[in-house]
Amino acid sequence: MPRKAIRQRRAAAGGAPLLGRRGVRTARGGRRGAQPKVVALGGGMGLSASLTALRRITGDLTAVVTVADDGGSSGRLRDELGVLPPGDLRKALAALCGDDEWGRTWSEVIQHRFQSEGALHDHAVGNLLIVALWEQLGDHVGALDLVGKLLGAHGRVLPMSAVPLALEASVLGHDPAHPDELARVRGQAAVALTTGEVREVMLVPHDPPAVPEAVEAVLDADWVVLGPGSWFSSVIPHLLVPELLQALVDTKARRVLSLNLAPQPGETDGFSPQRHVEVLVQHAPKLAFDVVLADRAAVPDGESLSQAAAERLGADVVLAPVAASGGSGAGAGSPRHDPELLAAAYDRIFRMHGRIGPWR
Repeated sequence: MPRKAIRQRRAAAGGAPLLGRRGVRTARGGRRGAQPKVVALGGGMGLSASLTALRRITGDLTAVVTVADDGGSSGRLRDELGVLPPGDLRKALAALCGDDEWGRTWSEVIQHRFQSEGALHDHAVGNLLIVALWEQLGDHVGALDLVGKLLGAHGRVLPMSAVPLALEASVLGHDPAHPDELARVRGQAAVALTTGEVREVMLVPHDPPAVPEAVEAVLDADWVVLGPGSWFSSVIPHLLVPELLQALVDTKARRVLSLNLAPQPGETDGFSPQRHVEVLVQHAPKLAFDVVLADRAAVPDGESLSQAAAERLGADVVLAPVAASGGSGAGAGSPRHDPELLAAAYDRIFRMHGRIGPWR
């Protein structure tokens, strides 16, 4: 789709209050007199955490969301109707809802799941709304823009591809009886729960087309944030869409890699922070970053992470407290980000790496 047409549709979307105005790009990145244009890529709760933080520091925010989910309500809708899995898109929209009564109400409504003995059991209201609009409009991006307008979302949500994707992984020791053998595991849900060691992930189809608006957003951004999130099933898949990866390589935006608070049981069990960096480089060796952000308490060996980030990504490491109380470190329970702390960390990065003076 031509860039002019993309911009016209973006302007027509209306509802997402993209507050920043386009300004003059400075020599060190960003635009003088404007909020930073930020694109966040990922899926699931990791992307939701990033968006909840980022919307506090910029009004010009775009989420690019993975579409390989095949479990739960999304998987059922995908199997029955042949649509994109709407669940991660719904979560991103909910994260962009405002803190006022309108935003809180709609965030709760679209996240509400039916509890019944029938076919509606465990379906999320937002999933049904998104799919209904897709069928009505025949336009993935236009429908998501309309949902964003209804919700008063503080940003825009885009799928990374308009084609439903399947995730495949090469897993060492998937069969406990054969711990030294590689097996092929198919499906995001299966990959996330595998008991073996994930060595590589692939998408089916292998060369899916990117959504043009997502490519345009990355190329036009001041900052691109990848992660946090399920590393093999929510973060790396973006790098397996050729047009999107090329945009990430070509963009003049600064790039931030946001690491998880802890390894994910199954998918990245036992992974160190630097191992996360290594497997990302394995899947996208030409992609560089400016900053790797990690929670200070989640990095037992800061020197090794700094070395891996510098050698493999060309990036500086920023260690900051971004976990909610009790949300990082060994034995801390379910790790989660603190929105205010994560927002403060992103804000400092945006100010100190490529911007003179405050955004606001």
